Amino acid sequence: MPSLRDVRSRIRSVQNIQKITNAMQVVAATKLRKAQQAVRATRPYAEKMLEVLETTAQRATEYRHPYLEKREGDSVLVILVTSDKGLAGALNSNTIRAVVRYVNQHHKGQARYVTLGRKGRDFLARYRRDIVADASGLKDRPGIAAILPAVAAAMEEYNEGRVDTILLAYARWVSTLRQEATVRTLLPFDIPDREEGAAPGADYIYEPEPEEVLDALLPRYVETQVYQAVLENQASFYSAQMVAMQNATKAAGDFIQDLTLTANKVRQETITAELMDIVGGAEALRASGR
Repeated sequence: MPSLRDVRSRIRSVQNIQKITNAMQVVAATKLRKAQQAVRATRPYAEKMLEVLETTAQRATEYRHPYLEKREGDSVLVILVTSDKGLAGALNSNTIRAVVRYVNQHHKGQARYVTLGRKGRDFLARYRRDIVADASGLKDRPGIAAILPAVAAAMEEYNEGRVDTILLAYARWVSTLRQEATVRTLLPFDIPDREEGAAPGADYIYEPEPEEVLDALLPRYVETQVYQAVLENQASFYSAQMVAMQNATKAAGDFIQDLTLTANKVRQETITAELMDIVGGAEALRASGR
């Protein structure tokens, strides 16, 4: 049985941890609101760019951009988006696990990587995977310029023919309690066909020609998709961290209650032992007086 001093020391330690986790929960909730706003603000831009790509590709019917052509090879590069920090439950491990599973199933376990975030970079470096480029230490709301060098390195690998497919992996933010590990093909880009009965898009007048617009727009679209994935992943991170810290704070409270009960039992046992000693001493004095 531990001493009363040891139990009280553990209670103080857990109380200090509870204060830290509670503060981290509040900070994560505050940053989550900003991250959600950033995600919602960029989604209309990405959707509008996709609409322009659809109409442009329809105009340039006889022109096929290299980013639209499927290749016969099996080599792949993965742009892996993770967080720089931990304490977010299984968020990063779920994304990494999804990437490893996908690469093993579709590309015989062989891939090259561009990492955005320390957690993914450190994992791949630990297992000696081929990392082409890295962009870590991103701010809470990074500008697109912070990730462009890494994206340019990935696109160069594709343009030079060293890889045949580029995958994008990240944690897609669905809600505060739900984040989905997502792995999807970034290049070659498959422009979806317009659904039957759908309203026609805007009738754009092109200057220069649609082929030149397509050449300029497709690389920008790739950059936008990666940037959108970074923002989605950050919103997912703060959601997961807020929930994890909330659970940790509750668990600390439960642990404090258990330790308090233990402290009371120890104190009661100590008092009982002291009373028994006093009673025993009194009986001994009474017996000696006889």
